[in-house]
Amino acid sequence: MTQVKEGDTVRIHYTGTLADGATFDSSEGRDPLEFTVGSGQIIPGLDKAMPGMAVGEKKTVEVPCDEAYGQPDPGACQSVPRAEIPADIPLEIGTQLQVQTPQGQVMPVTVAEVTEAEVTLDANHPLAGRDLTFDIELVEIA
Repeated sequence: MTQVKEGDTVRIHYTGTLADGATFDSSEGRDPLEFTVGSGQIIPGLDKAMPGMAVGEKKTVEVPCDEAYGQPDPGACQSVPRAEIPADIPLEIGTQLQVQTPQGQVMPVTVAEVTEAEVTLDANHPLAGRDLTFDIELVEIA
């Protein structure tokens, strides 16, 4: 039986959950996720779980935050004067927005704090600092 090795292109179905059991992502109802093992296309903890798997095999993979989206970076939070944000932009905590960097790149941010004077925007990945669990099934080795 053929087993996955580094450099293989694979297709998997997956469901990702948080410690409280909440699902944050799933391939259910979509095409399987396709990637090359060891190429850095997916989070390291999930990538490391692939070698040795055979088509049809299922497993649960526990991925600590350091092998997923890392620890939150306090430097990725920035306070902006509230007056600089257009009035039609929603500012509820947890709202996801897109901002443009001075270099012209579009970057997703989350509203982390709102005061009379400032709005704090967090550019960390929403799953930074979270341990993740994936239920995966290897569908194909291409």
